[in-house]
Amino acid sequence: MIEGNLSLKKGNFELQSGPFAFPAQGVSVLFGRSGSGKSTLLRALAGLDKDTRGTLAFKGESWQNQTWQRPTTQRHIGFVFQDAALFPHLSVRGNLAYAARRAPLNRTKTAFESIAAVARRMGVVALLEQAVTTLSGGERQRVAIARALLSQPRLLCMDEPLSALDWAARAELLALIDALAKETGIPVLYITHSPLEVERLADRVILMADGRIERIESLREALARPDSALFDEEGPVSVLHGTLGAPDANGLTAFGNDSLRLRLSLPPTATPSATRLRVLARDVSLATVQPRGLSILNQLPVMLTAIHPRSAGRVTVACQLADGQTLLAEITGYSCQALALTPGMQAFALIKSVALME
Repeated sequence: MIEGNLSLKKGNFELQSGPFAFPAQGVSVLFGRSGSGKSTLLRALAGLDKDTRGTLAFKGESWQNQTWQRPTTQRHIGFVFQDAALFPHLSVRGNLAYAARRAPLNRTKTAFESIAAVARRMGVVALLEQAVTTLSGGERQRVAIARALLSQPRLLCMDEPLSALDWAARAELLALIDALAKETGIPVLYITHSPLEVERLADRVILMADGRIERIESLREALARPDSALFDEEGPVSVLHGTLGAPDANGLTAFGNDSLRLRLSLPPTATPSATRLRVLARDVSLATVQPRGLSILNQLPVMLTAIHPRSAGRVTVACQLADGQTLLAEITGYSCQALALTPGMQAFALIKSVALME
């Protein structure tokens, strides 16, 4: 677990986290508006500011109490920042070698203990002799992540590492960060203000506002609330977890698990290891009986669990799928009334469109 209660005053801004505790595993995303205190909390957790007060423990090991702080260098944290923060006077190899030399000697060896192994995994072998000033934004971040891994960290902190990248580079690195978190088992603290990045990466969400942690919840819990801070102009969203099968004779690919099956039409470039499916609530319709003669392939039996009014005469209906996951549907209030929908009712969810989160 990572647990504590931290405070830090910086100018006119004051962090008062309040008591917190969350698992030291997977990807924990710090999410909130600009100025909510995400980066300040990350600095406090990392021990980067000596004015931090309070208590902090990592996996049962005290990192700070009311009278003492463990130095940042002894916390063994890897950092990846928005600007990559590479040493401009060194080549890519030089930046990686610097991190390798600073790795603690008594740490358990990993698959990423050598420059060659990390460079292969991060796809930067061809860049090793280049000056970092010649790299693209995406290449710089790949090198920054490689450098962080070579330091053999116990915790990896990433502060909006993708915000300066274009869409294509961002998508590639999101998939890479997700895979690395699973491969290495290193817990990740990740800051972003992008709901899409949260949906793609998060195991849990740490919601912040005005210098306080408002709540810590799983991604599923964060998306199940009708007032979720993760919802943007697209409205409510569901993220379904599952695995991809092989395309069938009709070119359709199954997604889901033993209790849930959706059929998807995917491009040849789709990532075969993708495990998350994004569904906008406005792309889900409801029926009280299973329709026939429709082109919509994905018609799933559901149980309605809650109905939440929204603006402009619309409602959000929370539906429980056969495997227990939540699927949100946004329909008009008139339709809800005409169908006499109530919590506990059995129905069918018609999914018109999905996006595989690669």
